[in-house]
Amino acid sequence: MDDYLLEILRCPKSGGKLKIDKDKKELICLESKLAYPIVDDIPIMLLEKARKLGDDEL
Repeated sequence: MDDYLLEILRCPKSGGKLKIDKDKKELICLESKLAYPIVDDIPIMLLEKARKLGDDEL
């Protein structure tokens, strides 16, 4: 994922910054405790597609 794209994308729930987890192919928002999947290099920024982060992932 392009650094510029990562800088401008925000979590749709909280508006917080996102971090990338390249191993899991997800964008992580620590504020909303959600992980958004990246499919074919395209971030899926839909709340219904997001996964809740476990306590061990925060």
